[in-house]
Amino acid sequence: MEDHESQRKVRILCLHGFRTSGEILKQLVLRWPEPVLQKLDLVFLDGPFPAQGRSDVEGIFDPPYFEWFQANEEFTEYTNFEECLAYIEDYMLKNGPFDGFLSFSQGAILAAALPGMQAQGVALGKVDKIKFLIEISGAKFGENRFGMPKLASNAFSKPIDCPSLHFIGEKDFMKAESIALLEAFQDPVVIHHPRGHTVPKLG
Repeated sequence: MEDHESQRKVRILCLHGFRTSGEILKQLVLRWPEPVLQKLDLVFLDGPFPAQGRSDVEGIFDPPYFEWFQANEEFTEYTNFEECLAYIEDYMLKNGPFDGFLSFSQGAILAAALPGMQAQGVALGKVDKIKFLIEISGAKFGENRFGMPKLASNAFSKPIDCPSLHFIGEKDFMKAESIALLEAFQDPVVIHHPRGHTVPKLG
């Protein structure tokens, strides 16, 4: 007889992009092929902070829009980063366990740093070890375009031993950052798609 574990769907916490929402990411991911979606238990979380400015998806997707943390214009100084980590951990404790993260853009920058921060005991200390990441248009804190929040300063000090799948768009303005992020992981799997800064359809 199959044990309960093998029947359980993979439970994934999904982190949306900058000034969008869990609902918007859900609409994009639910365009994926049904056989893929059937295997996954996807939970879409809104960032903790209301958008502090205009959203790029205004007029395409309905508000409200959220941010995971705030930064200055240049993305070199961050605020509310600790609050953001506490918010995610609290949600995982109340609604978990979660196996891994699926994340896009700002959410993917955040998620990429989580396994390293968790391994060092500076984040997600009360929840299970992250088993995998699915990074869509991801990037790395500290890479040319983005500064480094203090808490994440050692997140990439050694190669991250966490299975990771990376979607990289040929026309994505963050393509170079997404490629640079691959070096942070021990064994990244990459799927290239022809589109820009978006969640590819896969089908």
